[in-house]
Amino acid sequence: MTVQDAQVRKLMEEMTKHGGIGVAAMRAGMDRKTARKYVAAGKLPSELKQPRPWRTRKDPFEADWPWVQEQLEIAPELEAKTLFEALQDEHPGRYQDGQLRTLQRRVRQWRAEHGPDKEVFFPQEHRPGEAAQLDFTHATSLEVTILGVAFAHLLCHVVLPYSNWQHVTVCLSESFLALKRGLQAALFRLGRVPEWLQTDNSTAATHELSTGKRAFNDDYVELTDHFGMKPRTIRIGKKEQNGDVEAAHGALKRRIEQQLMLRGSRDFGSVEAYERWLATVFDRANKGRRERFDEELTVMSPLRATRLPEFTEKRVAVTSWSTIRVERGTYSVPSRLIGETLRVRVYEAHLDVFYGSRLQLRLSRLRGREQHRIDYRHVIWSLVQKPGAFARYRYREELFPSMTFRRAYDAISGDGPSRESDLEYLRVLHLAAATIEADVEAEIGAMLAAAEPITCDAVRAQLAMEADVAIPELTPYEATLDGYDELLEEVAR
Repeated sequence: MTVQDAQVRKLMEEMTKHGGIGVAAMRAGMDRKTARKYVAAGKLPSELKQPRPWRTRKDPFEADWPWVQEQLEIAPELEAKTLFEALQDEHPGRYQDGQLRTLQRRVRQWRAEHGPDKEVFFPQEHRPGEAAQLDFTHATSLEVTILGVAFAHLLCHVVLPYSNWQHVTVCLSESFLALKRGLQAALFRLGRVPEWLQTDNSTAATHELSTGKRAFNDDYVELTDHFGMKPRTIRIGKKEQNGDVEAAHGALKRRIEQQLMLRGSRDFGSVEAYERWLATVFDRANKGRRERFDEELTVMSPLRATRLPEFTEKRVAVTSWSTIRVERGTYSVPSRLIGETLRVRVYEAHLDVFYGSRLQLRLSRLRGREQHRIDYRHVIWSLVQKPGAFARYRYREELFPSMTFRRAYDAISGDGPSRESDLEYLRVLHLAAATIEADVEAEIGAMLAAAEPITCDAVRAQLAMEADVAIPELTPYEATLDGYDELLEEVAR
């Protein structure tokens, strides 16, 4: 039986107590002769082991190791798998796939003994109230839904490294507006301001110079100045310098995941309801950090700045296509606004469109570049008058509000699209815009199921028939208190 270091330590401890080798060996769980050997040596089993100067089996890479070593000296970053594949190509049949692990061990040993120095990371001591770290993390993996629809989103995550106090806001991108909203929400929750705001080199905070370095964006500097903070970023490609917030991302999502399971549902009535729920989750988490958090509060400056508007404002002209161009996205607007200049407030998730001081419409903001959103109601009146434009309209696919309308168009087109079939479909779409889209969709869906020809007149007639259905006339109920009087008389008896 192999003697362990712990047994020999126990043996030595017992020897110091009473000096009897027999009793000490028995209590350490070893033979008396073995105990004498270790007492005489005065060393642990691990200290008595000598490195084996021989191999138990032949080195399969002995012939080619000089070449491997030469390649590693030229390019130490070469991976063992790359070298192994090169050897297999050079010597077909000599090396089997199962020998890759052997070469990986030898390469790892060579790097440890002869490889270049590696970068050393130095743990840092955080000072109370010195800095807040801000970063974004993707949260789609949480599988949250809003009214049953999958919600692809990110979280803007703010951490105070000293106390690990945390705050999150929901966002749709790593934009400056998302950063501004997340920072303001955290600061007004705190009621205090740390000295520094630390971020990575995202485009929300910095831009690249011709020298290859990065400088702070003007908007970002104005934001930090407004709150009396100093901006700083990590070095390019050194995300570990934002380590506290980076490391907290995993724990953050695990906490949310656990609370979602406890809640029993991942569906929320609105994004605002989801964000309010997140606030309660992290309020509970932050209670456990109260002692160090109180230390931070005492050294941070009071928040005296006012809340900044969480939008940017632009003036845009409405084109003859009845569209506006905002942040590299194209949106349709009512055709009555063609030729006018509109004022658009660009929020992180939506746009508010004003003509003068009146709000005309609110649009969900497009994600990505060169996207478009066309509401058929804004253009259908003109298309009915110019049906020839439909066939090659740039945004034609936007004129099918649902798959039912697309199938209706295919059914109307029959053997192939024509001016007449296009006009008939546009008349159906015009009817949907003029009445209730859901009712028109239901009627054309029923016609498709019954294989009936779809025409605007047929759909309109069906809608009219349903509108003419007589509503039953109900006789108003007249309440009487006679029953209560009789009940009171019975009780009185």
